[in-house]
Amino acid sequence: MYTMKQFQGGVNMKAYSELTKEELLQLKKELASAYEEAKGKGLQLDMSRGKPSASQLNLSMDLLDAVNSQSDCKSENGTDCRNYGVLDGLWEARVLMAEMMDTKPENVIVFGNASLNIMFDTISRSMIKGVCGSTPWCKLDEVKFLCPVPGYDRHFAITEYFCIEMINIPMTEDGPDMDLVEQYVNNDPAVKGIWCVPKYSNPQGYSYSDETVRRMAALKPAAEDFRIFWDNAYVIHHLYEDKQTKILDIISECEKAGNPDMVYEFASTSKVSFPGSGISAMASSAKNLDFVKKAMTIQTIGHDKINQLRHVKYFKDINGLQAHMMKHAESIRPKFEAVLNTLENELGGLGIASWTKPLGGYFISFDALEGCAKAIVAKCKEAGVVMTGAGATFPYKKDPKDSNIRIAPTLPTPEELALATEIFVLCVKLVSIEKLLENK
Repeated sequence: MYTMKQFQGGVNMKAYSELTKEELLQLKKELASAYEEAKGKGLQLDMSRGKPSASQLNLSMDLLDAVNSQSDCKSENGTDCRNYGVLDGLWEARVLMAEMMDTKPENVIVFGNASLNIMFDTISRSMIKGVCGSTPWCKLDEVKFLCPVPGYDRHFAITEYFCIEMINIPMTEDGPDMDLVEQYVNNDPAVKGIWCVPKYSNPQGYSYSDETVRRMAALKPAAEDFRIFWDNAYVIHHLYEDKQTKILDIISECEKAGNPDMVYEFASTSKVSFPGSGISAMASSAKNLDFVKKAMTIQTIGHDKINQLRHVKYFKDINGLQAHMMKHAESIRPKFEAVLNTLENELGGLGIASWTKPLGGYFISFDALEGCAKAIVAKCKEAGVVMTGAGATFPYKKDPKDSNIRIAPTLPTPEELALATEIFVLCVKLVSIEKLLENK
């Protein structure tokens, strides 16, 4: 494989926009040769989704021994977890998830393995039955959702599935553009919700400032059935022990602002224990939870209490969760730093890209020159590196600038990641040169 260092000297140290057409053509020729060499390797590398690696999954193997055939499977209050019942989850599981979400266990219902499923059901319930007695959304002429962008593709897929109109809200380092959020929410009764990943956001890794959380909690919605969908997916997913972001508790802030029913908060242990085999939770007001449980009594007789018991016995409390997450951080931090170092060494100062430097979460957000993202992702795929689809971080998969790419460093091995990042950088350079040559 070629060495990226061979392209660091000479004209490559200058911003590409400052190069002459002849210099760009010469550089393109050199890079194209390296790209053909990379294609010839027949690589199959996957950086498309934020999946934990095998080494991360190995961290939780002892969880499988927390409940076994010799266990009595009884909860703290004597409930036999092998049987039906306990609709809102074991009390000790509610305590564990409340500690993780920084709220009270009375505010929590523990569900199955995936918070995405809770969010889907919450939108579905709102469509069919309304929100706490309001008109069902399916009977309204229009329903709109605010979508901070770039954002989480699965959020957008849910609202698109239910034919809800999605409105882009630009993200800042402090969270969504709150002037725009307030303008929409406070004046348009068709706006029924907003998607939020408030801590180490997907994909940028931004965390909402105290001012943003307070402004969000103090919204004055034109719609009585407006709800904040607060997906706290990365609430304890820090990369560093000594640099950890803390955000305000949205539920208590909504209570202080006189809006106790305005938020649904979601979280899970999907990237704490085993994805697909964790536990998830919703936190909200008593009024909202009572409304949810009315549907749950029809939908289920209870979720997997043995899995809830297993998690409680294994992690015990927030201290156990946090200690476990530092083990995850030790595994993935070098991967994030390796990607960021390569981006800085190879693209820094070239004027063709920018990227975030997150302190937690699972992604790095990368912005190429306008009109280049799709071409970069396609060129990467041709060379054997699968990235998240360009546009995926926007509603309807339509990035207006065609510039944002989500980088997911966690799944590949360190060796695979180094190779994939080199190829990614090579593709960024090639596509950027082609874009600049169009204007020469």
